[in-house]
Amino acid sequence: MKKSKNWYDYLWIVSFIYLVLGFFNILFAWFGLLCFFIPLLMAIFGRDKKYCNKYCGRGQLFEVLGRKLKLSRNKPVPKFLRKKWFRYGFLIFFIIMFLNMLFTTYLVFDGAKDLKQIVTILWSINLPWNWAYSSNINPWIAQFAFGFYSVMLTSTILGVITMILFKPRSWCVYCPMGTMTQLVCKVKYKE
Repeated sequence: MKKSKNWYDYLWIVSFIYLVLGFFNILFAWFGLLCFFIPLLMAIFGRDKKYCNKYCGRGQLFEVLGRKLKLSRNKPVPKFLRKKWFRYGFLIFFIIMFLNMLFTTYLVFDGAKDLKQIVTILWSINLPWNWAYSSNINPWIAQFAFGFYSVMLTSTILGVITMILFKPRSWCVYCPMGTMTQLVCKVKYKE
């Protein structure tokens, strides 16, 4: 018997649209903040990882690409990706990269640095992205969008790579947001 579909089973479409819209207009990258705040708020007020397990559009997107489109090799995830040292280390690395992005945004806000219309993938490859920005808004708003889209695109690329090499939702094993929500839940359960 086939499971009936719910509205949240289609959130992968939102993740896909987010990536496409950011390609054409970088200011849409600001919507990605929802992917940061909603999981944390759900973990804080709901005491579980329901967002990751049920509502994460990115995990669903990898599921669609891996299972339905058969782009995944469906191999087991390497044990080191599941280890605490790797997950927490990756979370710390991701937080450092996020803070660096915020610092760059602050420098543009302060006038100490000019707006760079680039998207950086995998923390090292700068791609010109000037076609996606043609607004007269404050440059720091655009700088944040370029930086945030870089973070979201990088994590999507990492997720696609691990989805192809291993199981579809391999990204979920070491996802920084999943690790953070898990930490929130652990702290709450200790109360």
